[in-house]
Amino acid sequence: PGQAALHLAPLTSTRRDLTLQGVSMDNPVQKLSVIGLGYIGLPTAAIFASRGLEVVGVDVTQDIVDTVNAGEVHIVEPDLDIVVRGVVSTGNLRATMQPESAEAFIIAVPTPFAEGKRPDLGYIKDAAEAIAPVLEKGNLVILESTSPVGATEKLAGWLKEQRPDLAFPQDGTPNPDVNIAHCPERVLPGYVLHELVANDRIVGGMTPACAERATALYRVFLRGECFETDARTAELAKLTENSFRDVNIAFANELSIICDGLDIDVWKLIRLANRHPRVSILQPGPGVGGHCIAVDPWFIVDSAPEQARLIRAARDINDAKPHWVINKINESADRFKSPVIALFGLAFKADIDDLRESPALQIAEQVVATGMQTLIVEPNIEELPDGLAGEAELTDVARCLNDADLVVILVDHKEFSGLDNQRLASKVVIDTRGVLFRD
Repeated sequence: PGQAALHLAPLTSTRRDLTLQGVSMDNPVQKLSVIGLGYIGLPTAAIFASRGLEVVGVDVTQDIVDTVNAGEVHIVEPDLDIVVRGVVSTGNLRATMQPESAEAFIIAVPTPFAEGKRPDLGYIKDAAEAIAPVLEKGNLVILESTSPVGATEKLAGWLKEQRPDLAFPQDGTPNPDVNIAHCPERVLPGYVLHELVANDRIVGGMTPACAERATALYRVFLRGECFETDARTAELAKLTENSFRDVNIAFANELSIICDGLDIDVWKLIRLANRHPRVSILQPGPGVGGHCIAVDPWFIVDSAPEQARLIRAARDINDAKPHWVINKINESADRFKSPVIALFGLAFKADIDDLRESPALQIAEQVVATGMQTLIVEPNIEELPDGLAGEAELTDVARCLNDADLVVILVDHKEFSGLDNQRLASKVVIDTRGVLFRD
């Protein structure tokens, strides 16, 4: 992306290497293990490997392990393929399904919902049990997974259960055998490599010494500052950041519903309101998706159900927005005898392939369930996910503009800018992202 903090220097005609400018070359550890090679774990492993560390990535999925060891990537993220190819070819990054000894461990596994929107820490517990047999005195364990308050302490407890022979921070010893910290990621999909390097990090140690150890590790590549605190504050800080965003998006989403009822163009309204020097309203959409903003506020609600009233209300508004969009689609489709619906986008945000908690995917599943013929354009995937495969057709923009009666823009992918207004004139159009307004 534009303001790159990464310098890509060609080494041969077929391979490029990544170096980072302006950071220390002193590595506090030589071997690092990253548990979980997903949207955060793989870029983090690749960045550390690019600084000369021996990095072992661990994942429970054989296909992911094989893909990484082939120097390839399984997710869409700008420049990540170049970085992974380089560090795998130099031997600095390799993947495995079996944890092995290392000086430091970074846990970057999912923290999904359990029943009732309660946090599920099962993957963190599994990671703790996996690395416990290879822990050694002097190790550092960092939890990067976005977690409810107290998760880092639970991680330490699970490790202690597996390794009672080692001293941990909760034991009260001034010099534990294993240091433990929480350092939540703070990156935006589509800009992960840049933001991993450029953004400030909050490092929450179970003790001040734990925080210092973790900070020293991140300074291997970090351009931003590290702010040291305790683990609980670091956990809540990440949840607070995403809840703040969620509340502001809820305001925009509620405003869009109000404007629809009053026959007012919400995009024009927001642009005019934002001319006020102290007003900065966000853009509405079909809901809120992703594994952060759509999930993290519920972790606060779970920890403080009586106090988190505004946060819960915002979640309810954003969770309800896809249903409002579905109702708009059904109302518009009623005018056609056998409507053909074209859905533009399935990802939770623009220009990525991430479908986690995506409101667009939720809407697509509901549309398909009505039995209406459904065409889907999602340029960042090669096949439809379970639930849509065989029920809808993955196609291109031209086909949709030719055959659809109703066009629904759910994601503002760059491929959707500059749509042919003349061809759209004969369609019923529901633009949940304001793409046509921007054009």
